[in-house]
Amino acid sequence: MSNNPRTTLAVAGLSLGTALNPLNSSMIAVALVVLRADFELDVAAVTWVVTSFYLASAAGQPVMGRLADRFGPRRMFMLGMALVALTCALAPLAPNFALLCVARAVMALGTATAYPSAVVMVGAIAQRAQVESARPLGRLQMANTSAAAVGPVVGGLLVSFVGWEALFLVNVPLAVAALLMVRKAAPRDEAREHGSVAGLVRDSDIPGILAFVSSLLLVMMAALNVAQGYRWWMLAAGTVIAALFAWRELRFDRPFLNLRLLGRNRPLLLIYLSFAVFSSVYYFVFFGLPQLLQEGGGYDPGVVGLLMLPLAAMSVLATPWAVKAMGRFGVRRVLLAGVLLLTMVAALMWLLTGSLVIPLVAVLSALMGVPYGTVSIATNQGMFVSTRPQDRGVAAGIYQTCRYVGAITATVMIGVFAAGGVHQDSWARMVLAMLVLCAVTFGVSLFWRQRTE
Repeated sequence: MSNNPRTTLAVAGLSLGTALNPLNSSMIAVALVVLRADFELDVAAVTWVVTSFYLASAAGQPVMGRLADRFGPRRMFMLGMALVALTCALAPLAPNFALLCVARAVMALGTATAYPSAVVMVGAIAQRAQVESARPLGRLQMANTSAAAVGPVVGGLLVSFVGWEALFLVNVPLAVAALLMVRKAAPRDEAREHGSVAGLVRDSDIPGILAFVSSLLLVMMAALNVAQGYRWWMLAAGTVIAALFAWRELRFDRPFLNLRLLGRNRPLLLIYLSFAVFSSVYYFVFFGLPQLLQEGGGYDPGVVGLLMLPLAAMSVLATPWAVKAMGRFGVRRVLLAGVLLLTMVAALMWLLTGSLVIPLVAVLSALMGVPYGTVSIATNQGMFVSTRPQDRGVAAGIYQTCRYVGAITATVMIGVFAAGGVHQDSWARMVLAMLVLCAVTFGVSLFWRQRTE
């Protein structure tokens, strides 16, 4: 991107830091069966190690984006990496599954600082390197795409040879390296606010954050039927709290989730909706397929990780291709092409209800990597071009929140469709759900148009 070693080092550090969130969200996929055995859990219960991470990330990303705008992205990035390193060093000592979920949530808050902080820093880095901001942004997206894709491979090897504890410990050197690289090479923060802690708490919309997390938790618990006899009460309570959350966010001066930004920006809203539903389809495969291969196929976690390697390779290859295609055909055409391909691959996943032989799994894994890389970079660029420069820190945080909402939706639906285990019969139901979600994604994407102002 630049012959300046300082710029290269800064982008590398930011890319490594932003990669930790998708890496950890995907590595855990191949550890779910092992965690179920170690802690004596069922399918619905073990999903909390996934959803705790996503709930914390979903709440943390917009907040961290606002804090990066207010107090400095470099400062927030380094603080987040320090939190990740400390938490991951202690997490393997957790004596029970509940504390393990807490550790995952704290780690998620640390990784949530990276992406919005990096997006805010992109402008200064691009200006210093005298390049278009899309180039370093593309590097960040490629790092995110690649990390999410290789996560099952890395996770499978770590779980197979060391154990689930290694999924935490591997983050310690990575977070420290990202912190040191950004500290050395990233542009220093400009003069920012230095308000009191009380002022920060007052402006952080704590009630909004609590309402957001509470509504998601209640709806999830109702869907999973964790408290028999109270399902409909929890669903009703979650719906009411969600309505109160929307009412407050529209009236609060500094909302946790800027609904006014979405209300006045239809292209951005459509991109968010498209990305959220797309993510639910993708994470159906990401979390469902490894469990299917281990439970239904009897494969070792290390083998499962290797079977996910074609997905990683193809998503990495598809990302730069999609960048070039967007320059030639536009974001919208590439986005629609990616969603159509996603639908075709989701339909082909039905073949796994009849056979789990390695060649078939490898081919389908590779095919899924192409729409993942394509749709991810297309929606990311759609978010970027649909947002004013002064709103991009917050917009990037909300964009990541959409990823987590989609992933939470997928994990909840897996718990519903595969309550008795992930096998070929339950996989058939999951494929049908994926196809419905693909149709919704295409319908939403069809209405998106790039802003002309």
